[in-house]
Amino acid sequence: MSINQTKEFTKQVVEEVLEIYPEKAKKDRNKHLAVKDDACEGCAVKSNSKTVPGVMTARGCAYAGAKGVVWGPVKDVVHISHGPVGCGFYSWGNRRNLADGEIGVDNFVPFLFTSDFQESDIIYGGDKKLEKIIGEAVGLFPNAKGISVLSECPVGLIGDDIESVARRTSLEYEIPVIPVRCEGFRGISQSLGHHIANDAIRDHLLGKGPGREVGPYDIGIIGDYNIGGDAWASKKLLEEIGLNVVNIWTGDSTMEMLQNGHLVKLNLIHCTRSMNYIVKHMEDTYGTPWLEFNFFGPTKVKESLLKIAEKFDQTIMDKTLKVIEKYEAEMAKVIESYRSRLSGKSVMLYIGGLRPRHMIGAYEDLGMEVIGTGYEFAHKEDYEVTVPDLKEGTLIYDDVNAYELEEFVQKLKPDLVGSGIKEKYVFEKMGLPFRQMHSWDYSGPYQGYEGFPIFARDMDMAINSPTWKLIKAPWAK
Repeated sequence: MSINQTKEFTKQVVEEVLEIYPEKAKKDRNKHLAVKDDACEGCAVKSNSKTVPGVMTARGCAYAGAKGVVWGPVKDVVHISHGPVGCGFYSWGNRRNLADGEIGVDNFVPFLFTSDFQESDIIYGGDKKLEKIIGEAVGLFPNAKGISVLSECPVGLIGDDIESVARRTSLEYEIPVIPVRCEGFRGISQSLGHHIANDAIRDHLLGKGPGREVGPYDIGIIGDYNIGGDAWASKKLLEEIGLNVVNIWTGDSTMEMLQNGHLVKLNLIHCTRSMNYIVKHMEDTYGTPWLEFNFFGPTKVKESLLKIAEKFDQTIMDKTLKVIEKYEAEMAKVIESYRSRLSGKSVMLYIGGLRPRHMIGAYEDLGMEVIGTGYEFAHKEDYEVTVPDLKEGTLIYDDVNAYELEEFVQKLKPDLVGSGIKEKYVFEKMGLPFRQMHSWDYSGPYQGYEGFPIFARDMDMAINSPTWKLIKAPWAK
């Protein structure tokens, strides 16, 4: 499609897509769709509300937000999915949270622990079973620094008291056992699961560790789950400018990092949607300042590095300027290599967390344009900070369903779609270039100066692969 997408054209597309709905559903969905207008008319997007029953949403549940996002990447903790095996199995290793350590000794991220609820557990309760499992876990993995109990839907429905089990076993085995009340039916999306997980860390771990002296350049990275090694790339870059990364929440993270998260000079938050609760708490309670950063694409990397350096002394600023200068020539070569193949190409995004806005700059560095973007589980403030980064005529969608997204893609005709695993194979069967932007399609890292060349290569590989011309949708044959 033309990269000069007008607001009038996009508004017409929205009207056409909504036409299929009954009046009530049409009225509701219209509130979740908008077109960027430079006059800011019609930019308001309704968000963080219940999905209409019967509409195919891509959202996850509270359990997914707590287990799959926040708690799962903590590597030296045994995470027990308390409930039927189905939900636990779904959460097993699907996020590509990389972690150092010896698997089964001090790294349990690749493992699945479940209480495997059966019918008898629903009838008689699972408390005794949970207590037994915790004992087995302690015996099998004596190096584990703690145990988290993440409750699935049936646990809340039958009223299992996981808190009392956690208290008893914590005293008995002398390690933290953290109950996380994240039953999937709670809230309207995985967003509440993030909040619940943050609260569990706040109530059971933060400030309760061994403590440490805080150095002048000690910082923490919050809300980075080390997808494909992203947190490692960010840590490497931050240490290159002279800072000392002592915590990562929660990619390649440890129990001690969660306990000492407040003992830094500055917390840098990557995913504000999932971890803003805890950084605000640390600021209010311990006086620990925080700053959002964006390491996607050299333009945003440079902006973020300078903002971070301003929080420290001239020594850090001088090192930062040298590091930026060091990598600018290298990044220019990357852009030169790919821009001729990608310039003028358009992309539509539909992701969770912060990526629908954080990745805009990385695409623009390659000469591409984001013509549609939206979040699975955003709140009002997410759209408020996203809209200014968009060009006039850009389509904005919240909790977009399968029908709408497919129709928007077919009408706007982007050169690339970046979304999640639920959408991946539909668009690939259509013969549309696609990248799985939740877990980097088994690639990465994408962050920092280390990640941008990989990002550029992957976008070029997706868009310019000759295989798409050989594919015809099965339903079109």
